[in-house]
Amino acid sequence: MQGLRTEIAAFLTAFLTGMTAACAYLCIRKLRRVIPHSLSVIAVEDGIYWVGTAIYIFVQIYSTSSGSIRWYFIIGAGAGLLVFMLAGRFFRKIRTGLYKKRNEKSKKKY
Repeated sequence: MQGLRTEIAAFLTAFLTGMTAACAYLCIRKLRRVIPHSLSVIAVEDGIYWVGTAIYIFVQIYSTSSGSIRWYFIIGAGAGLLVFMLAGRFFRKIRTGLYKKRNEKSKKKY
């Protein structure tokens, strides 16, 4: 039973690793909307992001499974990234729907 707990903990660590990588890229995208960037700066930012993410994922793999790449770690990281992106899309739709309802109500008042 102890081995299964270790594997589940490693999967959850991988899941959070994927979510962290997605969140970091989302922050970079939001920064680009606030501060306009040239294509060369965007390329440098992306390069730094990918190198940093590769190092971060390597460290997480090394710390959870002693450096051996396990399929459940890769699947967990991909699932974390996917869940983060789908949750963002879901909350964006909710926000858009709420704004539409609020705008419709304010138009009816006047």
